[in-house]
Amino acid sequence: MTSKIVFLIGYMGSGKSTTGRRLARRLGWTFVDLDQEIVKSIGMSIPDYFSQYGESAFRTIERDALRALDLNTPAVVATGGGTPCYHANMDWMNAHGKTIYLRLSSKVLWQRLSRTDVSLRPVLKGLEGEELLQFIDSKLADRHPFYQQAQVVVDPLRDKVNDIVDKLNIDSI
Repeated sequence: MTSKIVFLIGYMGSGKSTTGRRLARRLGWTFVDLDQEIVKSIGMSIPDYFSQYGESAFRTIERDALRALDLNTPAVVATGGGTPCYHANMDWMNAHGKTIYLRLSSKVLWQRLSRTDVSLRPVLKGLEGEELLQFIDSKLADRHPFYQQAQVVVDPLRDKVNDIVDKLNIDSI
């Protein structure tokens, strides 16, 4: 692998954007939020795109945005929660960079997501309380086979940015 790219994966609410910004700053690399790149390219919000064109069309746009990234510039890329699960994206990310899974329990994710505006997250729209927790449990189970393929697994509640840098073994990227 010649590119210095770190892909952060994990369920929504796991802290990919926040951790990604901190990690990029610590490494002196560029930070890329894949969802923001998609919004720029499609000219509308992701919830609007979802409702107008559906998830399948979004996943194709997402794959294209992922593969269009500049692999020659060292970067930390925060992916969408479902990115690793479609179009062989996990295999592609593992082949082109280092993947880090920000692993949190469904209960912690539920607590975090319950404090946000779920209407901004298309797949959570209308869910709350126990129904939201069950949805997160189910999605985590579906995505586990993809998330577990990450090269590094961290606990964002315990592992700080310096811990993550140590686990990355930057010389091997």
